[in-house]
Amino acid sequence: MYEAEFDQFADEYRATHAQNIRASGEGPEYFAAYKVADVAKVWAQRHPQGNPSPSILDFGGGTGNSVPFFRQHFPHSDLTCLDVSRKSLAIAQERFPGQANYLNFDGETIPFPDQSLDIAFAACVFHHIPAELHHRLLQELWRVLKPGGCLFIFEHNPWNPLTVKAVNTCPFDENAVLITGPSLGDRFRRAGFNRFQLRYRIFFPKPLAGLRILEPYLTWLPLGAQYYVLGHKLAQA
Repeated sequence: MYEAEFDQFADEYRATHAQNIRASGEGPEYFAAYKVADVAKVWAQRHPQGNPSPSILDFGGGTGNSVPFFRQHFPHSDLTCLDVSRKSLAIAQERFPGQANYLNFDGETIPFPDQSLDIAFAACVFHHIPAELHHRLLQELWRVLKPGGCLFIFEHNPWNPLTVKAVNTCPFDENAVLITGPSLGDRFRRAGFNRFQLRYRIFFPKPLAGLRILEPYLTWLPLGAQYYVLGHKLAQA
């Protein structure tokens, strides 16, 4: 079911997304780039002495929008884009051949061994997944992470009215159910992530880009257009 739902938007995904976020003054690449830059910054802070090439899972990687930015920040990493949509993965492989592994899965079991990945990442994916499946998938993401690994989940913030408007008018968000940051954080905790952080992102549209230097000081403020929850798998787990 989910494969068919995402396959139908695969060809037009970027154009539809660009039209939907035009009020921000930015294109889809801006939103993909900042997310991966956030991941890279956190990873560098956690590993100041090394491990510049972590193994990375882009969970729900779709048509590969994050791939060039992962290659920019983690040029030698083993990167896998995982998705239920074969059509989206085919487009990703055509766009970025040889830059990632493109892997289909059944939407339930992540096809990786226990403790085999350093970073798992999901960019605005979970609001498409029925809430009753979140616990199992978060447990799966916890399972495949190595001790000391990180899970980053970025989501749209339902407390931002412009975000809600954009989602409500987006064809491929027709069945989306937005998740609050605290609610997602609680789901992390119940899935086994005993340490997690919630950070709000994207406060100023392009016409106010000069104010974006303030955004690192506003991550506590629950008005950003998006947010991420970062879960840590403790090294002693």
